[in-house]
Amino acid sequence: MADEKLRVYWHDDCMLHDGGPSVLENEPPDYILFPEPHVESAMRVRNIKGILETGPLKNLIDLRNGRHATDEEILTFHTQGHLDAMKAAAANPDPVRIDGGGTVVNDGTLEASTAAAGTTLDALNAVLNEPGGPVYSLVRPPGHHAQPTMGDGNCIFNNVAIAVEAARAQGIERVAVIDWDVHHGNGTQTGFFERDDVLTISIHMNHGSWGPNHPEAGLADEIGSGAGVGFNRNVPLPFGVGNSCYEAVLTDLVTPLIADFKPGLIIVAAGEDANAFDPNARMVVTMEGFRRMGLIARNLAAQHCDGRLLLVQEGGYSPTYTAYCAHGMVEGALGRTECSLVDPIGYYPDRSEHGLAVLGDIRAEWDQAIASAS
Repeated sequence: MADEKLRVYWHDDCMLHDGGPSVLENEPPDYILFPEPHVESAMRVRNIKGILETGPLKNLIDLRNGRHATDEEILTFHTQGHLDAMKAAAANPDPVRIDGGGTVVNDGTLEASTAAAGTTLDALNAVLNEPGGPVYSLVRPPGHHAQPTMGDGNCIFNNVAIAVEAARAQGIERVAVIDWDVHHGNGTQTGFFERDDVLTISIHMNHGSWGPNHPEAGLADEIGSGAGVGFNRNVPLPFGVGNSCYEAVLTDLVTPLIADFKPGLIIVAAGEDANAFDPNARMVVTMEGFRRMGLIARNLAAQHCDGRLLLVQEGGYSPTYTAYCAHGMVEGALGRTECSLVDPIGYYPDRSEHGLAVLGDIRAEWDQAIASAS
């Protein structure tokens, strides 16, 4: 482990997407005189790249350039209609708002989105074909809300799902997706809901459905259908649960699922928007919490799939603290047992009792839903 480096895949074109001025994700009304930039900004991932390149891990980072995905690769998960719609929106001279207005498509969005997907595929190939431990695809826009037929929630193409299909095409029989982005991974759920070769686990703030483009509520009883019964699991958590609850979810709920499923590859949809200072969530996880999560993911990959672990950047909208939390996740993924940076602001109390009380209920809901579907 001492000589292990983290291969980090990056593409400058991911920075071309610009959500413009917003109120979080919404078009600003006239009475907001000084609107903020859209929360899904280039700054958030530039800061992650910067902290990895110049911080205490700089000698352990192998930064590599990715590429654009082809149409054929996009179409392994998405429909032709969705791809055509995104090309048409990107060609419009003015920004186009999709999914009811929260997601913006502009003249740089298609380049950024295909770069995110293709760079993730390059990162996957490194996981599958080169020894050396975990690989991190540091890309934007995020992807886990993008369904086969539409974009949603700041996501154009589903980078994780496209990587899953590529791994299956390369002979990986079973792929597990652990999604700890703070929002429900509805796009990934929808794409694999009826399949038993992909285990999808979403750990998220219990926010429910947010409209016609996201009809799924992300509740524990959404456990798959048909052949996929039992292979989709949701862990909806109450607000403010903190580090201990996230760690307990991964050890008490996720670890047995991974052990039973026996995947050949684990992909983490690695959003840091559960962090304590995120403007778009309220889960108060700190840098240390993300280190523990990264370490658990590393250990699961080591135990069950010869260390094959792909981390794919998703959300995380505090431009500064997201970088600290990503740094913590990377330290865990590298097997480190403590953070090498001092957390400058992560002082919120851990409300583990608030979340731990619901874990047994979630497990019981899983069992009941599976029994009802049989």
